[in-house]
Amino acid sequence: MDIKPRLPRGRQFFANPGPTNIPDSILHAVAHVTVDFNDPAFIAVYDECVAGLKRVLKTEQEVFLYTGSGHAAWEAALVNLFSPGDLLLVPETGYFSESWAKMAQDLGLRFRTIEADWRRGVDFGALRAALAADAGHEIKAICAVHNETATGMVLPLSELRAALDATGHPALLLADTISSLGSMDFRMDGWGVDIAVGGSQKGLMLPTGMSFTGVSAKAMAAHKTSTLPKSYFNWTNMLTRRHRSFVGTVPTSLFYGLRESIRLLEEEGLEEVFARHARLGEAVRRCVRHWSGNNGPTLFCRTPDRFSDSVTAVMMPEGHDADAVRRIALSTFNVSLGGGLGRLGGKVFRIGHLGDLNEPMILGTLASVEMALRLAGVPHAPGGVNAAIEYLAEAARS
Repeated sequence: MDIKPRLPRGRQFFANPGPTNIPDSILHAVAHVTVDFNDPAFIAVYDECVAGLKRVLKTEQEVFLYTGSGHAAWEAALVNLFSPGDLLLVPETGYFSESWAKMAQDLGLRFRTIEADWRRGVDFGALRAALAADAGHEIKAICAVHNETATGMVLPLSELRAALDATGHPALLLADTISSLGSMDFRMDGWGVDIAVGGSQKGLMLPTGMSFTGVSAKAMAAHKTSTLPKSYFNWTNMLTRRHRSFVGTVPTSLFYGLRESIRLLEEEGLEEVFARHARLGEAVRRCVRHWSGNNGPTLFCRTPDRFSDSVTAVMMPEGHDADAVRRIALSTFNVSLGGGLGRLGGKVFRIGHLGDLNEPMILGTLASVEMALRLAGVPHAPGGVNAAIEYLAEAARS
């Protein structure tokens, strides 16, 4: 059936899992006049932002920042810590664990994967066995994606730390927090994370373009013996600068936005931010579970204690195209959904529920997706939005 696209009116419902909605106050803050990044007035803003970022990361250790997306922070971590031929252990979580391993390979590193079913997650017994078998400590680090955006699944970092401690393995623990920081609990120091990789455009609700790494003292010691080539990302060079980051021009406008982002997060309270994300994530999951009746779409993640509270991946019934649903949602209802990544292309669509988001926004998104399913001829049990409403109404009473 042909569906005529409509000229969009009203604000787009942006339900991608990143970049995310930018609050108006952050947009106004970013629209700042150009300033000298060495001006004392800006230095005060900069220092305020770094201190705030450390509070969000829950760390008292070093933080380096870069002009670039989260991939830039990945690369900064790798080139600053390792030497050619070093071996990394990568727990398989989905598209982004594969991407991080591929980057390591491109940089002259080796990697070993702890294979996993993308729908169920890593078996920690297999991970502990791999660490225990590495008697010579050839493995230099574990590279873990805390929240796999492609599959809507969390990897419990505290269990990774427990596996390292139980086996007495000295490997560094590197964690990609790009789609979890500011949306779900993350404790860099409390969980013994040596490198926390983050970006501006998801839970921090900023435009894309700035990324950062939290770095432990153990990781800084490893940096001193690293021989991979580095220049712009070189932490040693950065430490000589007043900003302790940015070998080059500082993106000043983003810091005015970051200051406002941290203000918003702390005004709400980080625990309340996490609770809101958990509430909205559960509403989405209840809706999808209802749709799954009548052989409809299902939750891609099959391990309930690893559900992501920032993104839900929805698996299409056999023979139906997720991208067709996304096209209808966008062209007819002005709702933007995330697509399947890598091997999941056309098989899943993703609903982002992170950042600047509330109940009406998520209910409007779910209602539009249900209409798109109907228009695309996808079998489903109607009334999924009602399941979400019932849950959210009950949550509002408690």
